[in-house]
Amino acid sequence: MKVIGITFKDSGKVYWFAPKEGETYEEGAEVIVETSKSVEFAKVAFAPREVDDAEVTQPLKPVLRIATERDREQARRNAERRPQAMKTAQEKIEKHKLDMKLVDCEFAFDGSKAVFYFSAENRVDFRELVKDLAGTFRCRIELRQIGVRDEAKLLGGIAPCGRECCCAGAMPDFRKVSIKMAKVQGLSLNPGKISGLCGRLMCCLSYENDYYSEAYKKMPKLGSAVLTPEGTGTVVSNNMLTFTVRVKIEQDGTLVYKDFPLDEIGKAARPEGQKRADEGEPREGGHGQDGNERGRAPEGERPRREVGRGDRGRRAPRDAERREDRREQGGRDRREQRQGRGQGQEQRRAPEDGQNRERRGPRRHKGPRRDENRPAQGGPADKGDGNGE
Repeated sequence: MKVIGITFKDSGKVYWFAPKEGETYEEGAEVIVETSKSVEFAKVAFAPREVDDAEVTQPLKPVLRIATERDREQARRNAERRPQAMKTAQEKIEKHKLDMKLVDCEFAFDGSKAVFYFSAENRVDFRELVKDLAGTFRCRIELRQIGVRDEAKLLGGIAPCGRECCCAGAMPDFRKVSIKMAKVQGLSLNPGKISGLCGRLMCCLSYENDYYSEAYKKMPKLGSAVLTPEGTGTVVSNNMLTFTVRVKIEQDGTLVYKDFPLDEIGKAARPEGQKRADEGEPREGGHGQDGNERGRAPEGERPRREVGRGDRGRRAPRDAERREDRREQGGRDRREQRQGRGQGQEQRRAPEDGQNRERRGPRRHKGPRRDENRPAQGGPADKGDGNGE
């Protein structure tokens, strides 16, 4: 299917339209197109080309004609109405005491509709404002709430790099940006250094993310031990543009920092038993030993099987049986305690108290023991020294 790319704003999103037969379109030419809402004034983003039917969203709207001088004059009048419309709308917002920030305004090509863009932290009830604006401009009024990224795209500005914001000058659509992109590219994670004018992560982080992702896999880990032509050292930083590695080496009791090409860097031999979590080395006899990419042990050696996440399912029945045994044992203990409460406290605790006495030693008494003056069982009391002899 033959289509033509049309954009309604500079650096805006490109839409596909059906070109008119018999007309030649050049990039940047001004045209009049039919949209789902009204007739609009637009520009050609790219010349007609053939695309697959599956990539086209039906129905495809047509290009009505190439813009004439009268069409351009109408577009200029609409642009001249914008400053006064913004001033009037701001006065109406202050009059109705609405917590909203007016960002931009635009008029339809035929002047039948005015669209006002605003930003706000919360939802705004602007029904009375719409009625007031409709009575002032004598046309249909539409208010659209936008986010901080769209606000920066409409207003534009100078980014920290010294150039125009990417979203306003060179980016039709917003791309997904994450903090992981900044980590891979070795940038500072300070929000003030990787945030744009909108307060969100800079859109340009996604431009070279594919290149840095591939280069990041080839570079050694920061803090890892590596072999260099001058000895063993520790990786301090990586330059993924020139593929050089800065290494900290100890020479004659002093620390020296030197840069080496990536092809001169090798993995340092580690002492036996030393573990490195960042390289995924297991415990002794585990997976991932040297000389085997898939983590299998060398021939002739049978590694000790380690319990991992995959073994939790096999271990679950045994754990359940152990918990059930503990519950049953606890229930028996509680039943025995309840049965023992009906008996005498002295009889129930005698063995335990005896054991405790053996551990603690003899009890201390302020006076003589009672059983020393008490006659022995089965015989008369001795009137002598009380030893029963």
